[in-house]
Amino acid sequence: MRKLWVIALFVSLASSISGEQQISPFPPTLATDVQPAPVKAYAVDPGVMAPELLPLNQPPFPTEKCKKKADGRVVFSLLVDSAGLPHNIMPLIPFSAALDKLALKIVEADRFKPGVHDGAPVEVSESVEVEIQSCIVEAVDNDGKKPYSLRLRSMPVQKLGVVPQPVDEAIHTADNQKMEDVVYSAKDGISASVVLYEPAAELSDEAWRAKYQGVCVVSMIVDAKGIPQNVHVLRSLGMGLDEKAIEAARKYRFKPAMKKDGTPVPVMLKVEINFSQYAK
Repeated sequence: MRKLWVIALFVSLASSISGEQQISPFPPTLATDVQPAPVKAYAVDPGVMAPELLPLNQPPFPTEKCKKKADGRVVFSLLVDSAGLPHNIMPLIPFSAALDKLALKIVEADRFKPGVHDGAPVEVSESVEVEIQSCIVEAVDNDGKKPYSLRLRSMPVQKLGVVPQPVDEAIHTADNQKMEDVVYSAKDGISASVVLYEPAAELSDEAWRAKYQGVCVVSMIVDAKGIPQNVHVLRSLGMGLDEKAIEAARKYRFKPAMKKDGTPVPVMLKVEINFSQYAK
């Protein structure tokens, strides 16, 4: 049974013989409904040299002591293009809304020595772990409320890694997207995306012959037109099932998520596809 999860709201969908698919809201990310053409993206392997993170240019850190601290670790997936710029920054392991936003700003500002394939700079799919030590800064607004923000109290520590699956065809999200466009959950007043068309994912021949099965997890941006963008694997199965999951997910169509005023907005979803041996 496929289900669209939004907090405690469940919408039942039609079942599939070869793959059971579950769709869930994803933590914050940047997205847009205007997408340029796909580009070739590589995974780090013996034939591809990984990008190198260049030193951050952070301003001096305040010397006063923190009254309240907020420390944590956030892991993103991203694309580093052939010019060393980050794109499609998406959370793999979020921490909290405030810390995730701060970590996202740091990664957006990162610059890299680009990855190399056959002697030429290329686009490479990576992950980055961001360790943050910050202070909680409180203020009183005109309504008497006490919103808070975070400020760094030390240099963030970043570690590059690999993602489970290379992104063969990557679509860049807009570079001018603002932090205000980050969508967290239905608690922000955003309605759920609703699946309108969801083709079944089929078993690969290799998996069928080996009687192999399991759950493949993919993430996607559902844009403001209800079309999946930037589909890639978070939990790999291998044996050709990752490709089958991506192939099916790219064909999905949605009624887009919407603000309270009826404006459609892009959101991040993750899809769990359970491959079984009931039928090919």
